[in-house]
Amino acid sequence: MKLLWRAKMTTFQDGGEEVEEGAVYNVTLKKVQIQQAANKGARWLGGEGDQLPPEHTVRQYETSKIRAIKAGTLEKLVENLLTAFGDADFSYISIFLSTYRAFASTKAVLELLLDRFGNLETSSHGEVANLNSFASEVVLRAEIASVLRAWLDQCSEDFREPPHHTCLLKLLDYLKNNMPNSDMESKVQNLLKQFQNQEVETVDGFCSTSSSDLVDGEELEISNPEEFSSFQDHVVAEQLTYMDVMLFKKVVPYHCLGSIWSQRDKKENKNLAPTVRATITQFNTVTKCVVSTILGTKELKIQQRAKIIEKWIHIAHECRILKNFSSLRAIISALQSNSIYRLKTTWMCVSKDILLMYEELSEIFSDHDNYLTSRELLMKEATSKFANLDSSEKENQKKSQKRLQLQKNKGVMQGTVPYLGTFLTDLIMLDTALQDYVEGGLINFEKRRREFEVIAQIKLLQSSCNSYCLIPDQKFIQWFRSQRHLTEEESYKLSREVEAAADTNILSPKSQKSMVKRISTLFLGTDVITPPKEHPPKSSPLGGSSGESTDSASVSSCEFNHSESEDVCVTPISSPEDPLKKITNQDRIPDVTQRALLKHNLEPNAVEDYELVQVISEDKELVFPRDANVFYGMNSHVNFDFILRKKAELVG
Repeated sequence: MKLLWRAKMTTFQDGGEEVEEGAVYNVTLKKVQIQQAANKGARWLGGEGDQLPPEHTVRQYETSKIRAIKAGTLEKLVENLLTAFGDADFSYISIFLSTYRAFASTKAVLELLLDRFGNLETSSHGEVANLNSFASEVVLRAEIASVLRAWLDQCSEDFREPPHHTCLLKLLDYLKNNMPNSDMESKVQNLLKQFQNQEVETVDGFCSTSSSDLVDGEELEISNPEEFSSFQDHVVAEQLTYMDVMLFKKVVPYHCLGSIWSQRDKKENKNLAPTVRATITQFNTVTKCVVSTILGTKELKIQQRAKIIEKWIHIAHECRILKNFSSLRAIISALQSNSIYRLKTTWMCVSKDILLMYEELSEIFSDHDNYLTSRELLMKEATSKFANLDSSEKENQKKSQKRLQLQKNKGVMQGTVPYLGTFLTDLIMLDTALQDYVEGGLINFEKRRREFEVIAQIKLLQSSCNSYCLIPDQKFIQWFRSQRHLTEEESYKLSREVEAAADTNILSPKSQKSMVKRISTLFLGTDVITPPKEHPPKSSPLGGSSGESTDSASVSSCEFNHSESEDVCVTPISSPEDPLKKITNQDRIPDVTQRALLKHNLEPNAVEDYELVQVISEDKELVFPRDANVFYGMNSHVNFDFILRKKAELVG
């Protein structure tokens, strides 16, 4: 009689812990339901083919035990590398190789692997006999080869130890003795030559420009607005993305581990985590470039400076389309920095549509619920071919869809470049929250599993970056690298000078009033912009990786609380029958003026005949330009007293 076995159902059950010398294991019971039946007579019993009706089957169960090491000595953890291949537990190998530097050196792991387990002559009566999964020395040699191959494939940088490369030479010697003329021996020899030919490691070459990077006699340039304006917005975004991609793909994931990255500021660790430092340097370079292009030339007119801000917002939007969240955040952080944010008279001249675009881009990096929006968006777009754009503003949506369609027509897929600071923060928090060792001095490997969840996300995004197909534009790169970057003190000083000059241009003596309407007590709700205090911006966390000013705030709505006006006011600006009209921070002078005229039963089409003024002091007023934005333009350091009056030239 022929028996048929068909698996029907698999369930998992927590089996608790198992403790042995030098290790603690989590145990999971895997229960598989098996259906047994005899095919002879199946048709006679009503079955089709070899299938039997349910009432004629016999159910049996098989239970297997799955062990995952929770904590252990270094020796036990290395031993588990070998048994993991036999058990097909490849995730353990990836976790170990991605995190072991937090608790051991490459030299210590290699010595255990080769000298303790790999030395077949001394191991035959020792460790080999204890490794039940290995039936012969041939199997052991194959498993060691598999571990070494995975190590070289996933983490070849571990063996870069200039100038002597001791570990790589030790590995090469082992292969010559135990696996002569193998492919792996050739691979190690090639890797050694590659390292020896690279006397000085350069992560990418797109690091921030410093005086040491320049040829003798070459000077850093002060930002040239005309040259910057000559670059198309999408070209700038593509070049920033090109540089970010090249750097991010070279990030060594273990450099991001909290236990490693948090030690970077110690003097002896100045060369620690170079690949992460390179991405942060690039981030800060972009931020400084934004600031220097806006503030670097004091002679610019207000409108010219506003156009540069608009250009950077457009570039940020192009970065969003390219799914480059690194440069996107760098640009937004620069625009939210104290020295740029406080340029109220300049922001007044930024168009309404572009301000809406800026708000939507800024919202991506809202700190609500631990930056939930940016985290969800990053994971949503991690492996998608194109950006998933959603705009509440119709004009922005049209522009976005047009650019996206252009990309799709070209058939060019995009990867995703993350803001690395998010992962650095997560890994530092994990490192702080979880202990390195558990009772008995065993290495806490559960902590490493948690860290690997974050590292796996980094690796996934690195893989996605292979989808980019960007070509460097040497003209832009040369311009970008030659920019003179302002210090925080310099940028803040220039910001004050620029704003003071702007205030001087739009202040006028207090003229004789004729038909005055006073709007008093402008107040801001808790959910609106609070203009920053006048102080230099503080350093950002994570070694300046965020570049985000502590003064950044969310943009919402504000209200004018209208009180009775002075002099010839014939009706209250606000009354119980007429609730307060909300004015968003996007409303410009003509809109505010028209509503005020309607409120007082005056000709609404006479907007051009009136001007809005903020009273600064007894002898000074701030006269808002024709198309200004009240919210950004007002002086927040004096009383919020506003006057709507006929222009002086119209007063008889």
